[in-house]
Amino acid sequence: MPTIASLPAAPKSLFGHVRMGYLLAESERLDEWAKFTAEGLGLHVDIPRRGVIACRIDAHQRRLIIREGVAEDVIAIGWQLDGEAALDLALARLAARGIRVQAGSSEEAELRGVERFCFFAGPKKLRTELFTNATLSDLPLRMKASGFVTGAAGMGHVAVTTRQPEVIQAFWKEVFDARLSDEIEDKIDGLNLDFAFLRFNERHHSFATASTRGIRLNPLRTQIHHMNLQCASLEDVTQAYLRCRAMGYPIANAIGQHPNDRELSFYVQTPSGFEIELGWNPIVVDEHTWRTTTYRGISLWGHRPENLTLRVRLGRVRCGLASLMHAESTIQGEQS
Repeated sequence: MPTIASLPAAPKSLFGHVRMGYLLAESERLDEWAKFTAEGLGLHVDIPRRGVIACRIDAHQRRLIIREGVAEDVIAIGWQLDGEAALDLALARLAARGIRVQAGSSEEAELRGVERFCFFAGPKKLRTELFTNATLSDLPLRMKASGFVTGAAGMGHVAVTTRQPEVIQAFWKEVFDARLSDEIEDKIDGLNLDFAFLRFNERHHSFATASTRGIRLNPLRTQIHHMNLQCASLEDVTQAYLRCRAMGYPIANAIGQHPNDRELSFYVQTPSGFEIELGWNPIVVDEHTWRTTTYRGISLWGHRPENLTLRVRLGRVRCGLASLMHAESTIQGEQS
């Protein structure tokens, strides 16, 4: 039994101790999801049981999970913490804010490929899940891609559209010690947009927000705008882009490069409507030299929209106007 002196000290900050672990979506289009992830994106795909698609990109048994259901959206995001001391610190901070945290069931944990987890309703009421130990697999990966970059930086990142970016950013900064990497201002499809990029570790960002300037609208139906996966090679990105186009999946943005993290990437629409960004070679943040910068324009070059049809534009207008009729759910003062 370890002595008190041998136990790991509780971290004073969670920065560097948190990373994206998995994403869970719900869809009635499981056959299309299986084809999209395996043949289009090039991921390893398992069908562990009826009504579940489980995707691997590394030793973790589950990274992207799609279960059968009507949401056609992301329903939970799991964040991995480095050990029980880090988890206890996060839970204490949540408790201090009156945020109710519940334990997930063993069946739910098995679905996610983790030993156990807890969850709460995060910003926008998107279910936010915390865990420490993932279930690993030593079975070889069967992928069209050569590999993906995960490790200490985690699975990748997510980006959300929001009418309350300041509230969401404050939550991640105050509870998980996220740091602002940089910001971008741009005008896209007639809307003036502000983007903020938060890092939890050496990855340039694990969470990003996008918001309209002036009148705050949310033009998207889905909880997130996109999830990012970092490919091991540029060829992985270009070949996936060609496969997705040839298979008829809507390319939201063709290959291009962002000015802040310098990642080369493209965006493709999933069968459920949110997007997945496949990218390559983003910079790794050096905490000793990093300086926060504001950029003009979301892309240095490329990222040309390929699916911005009139139908898509009108759908975003309808969602944006509808969002004005309802307050966006945040966790500030809503739970006890």
